[in-house]
Amino acid sequence: MLHVEKIKPLSKEFLESIGFYWHTDADQTSYVADELVLVSNDEVEAYYAAANELYDMFAEAGQYVIDNNLFHELNIPFNLVELIKNSWSNDVHWHLYGRFDFAGGVDGKPIKLIEFNADTPTSLYETAIIQWAMLKANGMDEAKQFNTVFEALKENFKRLVVLGGNPEDFAEYYEGWKILFSSIRGNIEDENTTRLLQTAANEAGFHTDFAYVDKVGFSGSEGIFKGDENFEYWFKLVPWENIAIEEGDLALLLDEIVREQKAIILNPAYTLLFQSKAFMKVLWDLFPNHPLLLETSFDPLKGKKQVEKRAFGREGANTIIYDSDMSVMAKTEGEYGNFKPIYQAYAELPRDSEGQSYQAGVFFAYEGCGLGFRRGGLIMENFSKFVGHRIKD
Repeated sequence: MLHVEKIKPLSKEFLESIGFYWHTDADQTSYVADELVLVSNDEVEAYYAAANELYDMFAEAGQYVIDNNLFHELNIPFNLVELIKNSWSNDVHWHLYGRFDFAGGVDGKPIKLIEFNADTPTSLYETAIIQWAMLKANGMDEAKQFNTVFEALKENFKRLVVLGGNPEDFAEYYEGWKILFSSIRGNIEDENTTRLLQTAANEAGFHTDFAYVDKVGFSGSEGIFKGDENFEYWFKLVPWENIAIEEGDLALLLDEIVREQKAIILNPAYTLLFQSKAFMKVLWDLFPNHPLLLETSFDPLKGKKQVEKRAFGREGANTIIYDSDMSVMAKTEGEYGNFKPIYQAYAELPRDSEGQSYQAGVFFAYEGCGLGFRRGGLIMENFSKFVGHRIKD
């Protein structure tokens, strides 16, 4: 059984003072639990090692997808294929950050990859800032947490310039290139998450600015602008599949901008390959029976407890858990039903004494850098709670 400890919660006034306004769910319950999951050093080391090993596997499998033109199998929109290839072919399109979702890893259960949120992962603010503040507010040792997310982001921003070199050499190679950060107007969670990333880039040494997406100018031949100012990098907290499907003209412009080397877009378009849940099938084919993977197929698995989900679903939407006789154990509705289904072997999530389930999320920015948990029922969805953690030994 997974163990948690009760703590004094952070007040709404404090949370809002540091920009965290999405503290209360629509049902008026707190989104952030007033408890911490207790983990051991060995468990933390295992999460760290799993994230690093899996990222290497994703990179190998990504090359396999490119070489074998498997974009249709991954449900990749056709108007992003060339942009994905272009971004994959040049190291300057550096992957800034992502989040692995795991079953297991505590209470003796093996770590199993559920999916990789490689493009626009949520819970960054909670993992990097809020759970650290929870330790501090409760007089606990702030070092007793697997959480170097903010520092890792700063280092990875420096790698946009030094690439495979030493991030400490950033100032030697930096020539004043600017990053424009953007989110959708009217979504405070997305905006403040984006501004947190902007702060990390500033502290890394970049010149930066912020503009809502509707205020950004795009030119296929000249690049990306805020007003008359041109930016060499554009960070957008907008999923690539949304750009492809809802903003087809913008997808064409971004394709030309990258092809003409007028700007670099973060996260790169190739992260959509990793984001596709159908990528789990490619991984299983390339690394069959790997201990970190769950069997995944484009067709229902025979005689096995399994999860059906869509290639591009978010917050647990359009998910069905089947028992081994294919009777439905749990189901969520959603708006992603038009995407391709995949079927993944079911892995039971660790539970606490009240029977609540916990899913681990491990952020990756060049290496594993931070752990957080979501708590809910069999399917983690929009009302699942964020639970911080503390290393107990």
